[in-house]
Amino acid sequence: MKQILLLTDFSEDATNAMHYALNLFKGNRCHFTILHVKDSGLYTTDDLMTGGQQSIYDSLIKNEKDKLDAIARTLKEKFKTEHFEFETTVDFDDFIDSIKQNIASNLIDLIVMGSNGISGVKEAVFGSNTLNVIRKVHCDTLVIPIGFEYVKPKEVLLPLDTSDLIGGKAFIDVMKFVKTFSNSIHILRVRESEMDETDENTDTRLLKEQLIEIPFSYSAITNVPMHHAINTHIQTNKINFMMLIIQKESLLERLLTGSSTS
Repeated sequence: MKQILLLTDFSEDATNAMHYALNLFKGNRCHFTILHVKDSGLYTTDDLMTGGQQSIYDSLIKNEKDKLDAIARTLKEKFKTEHFEFETTVDFDDFIDSIKQNIASNLIDLIVMGSNGISGVKEAVFGSNTLNVIRKVHCDTLVIPIGFEYVKPKEVLLPLDTSDLIGGKAFIDVMKFVKTFSNSIHILRVRESEMDETDENTDTRLLKEQLIEIPFSYSAITNVPMHHAINTHIQTNKINFMMLIIQKESLLERLLTGSSTS
């Protein structure tokens, strides 16, 4: 049974991300933990005192727990024919620490969250919380952009940086996803300097060895900013799902800092 962590701040984006995930995993046995984190740094003794005769539980958690339980009931009803289980958790902690603790205690396979980036150049796409999860939490993460409704991920794009190896564990995990959920994958190798023909031939040979049962296309490009290369490929192909291998921050940083609109 897959263990999936659904993060929510009760926003429309978070709700949309949850529905995307449940549609994606139809036909699978899944246990969903719906988590809302209340940042402990935002509360003081005065906040507790304003609760009057309420218990600390009522003052800090009960309202959010009731909201989560309502979300779980709605999802359970909508997907009642699926083998889905739900539990809800409100945590009064640091956002990243809470996620890490849940991953450890529940053996989480995947984190799901919406993307509601609202401020700053680097947060324009993902949002600061999402970037922190990508950078600091070692777990596969599914991020659903604002307003992106579920469609079957038929065409998947995998951009590769210079350091990304074809055949490594992360690459194999990507291929497992593609084989299960998709029809084909587009491999886009983006390099900062001219690509040696031998390297390109090696990529092609390895792909043919690794992707015997998976239709794929391969493109290599040099001296083009990562975000330009990706945007061009998405616009000229029917891509509806992108995967990034985050082995280190080089690819992510190149994608996010290449321009003021990335």
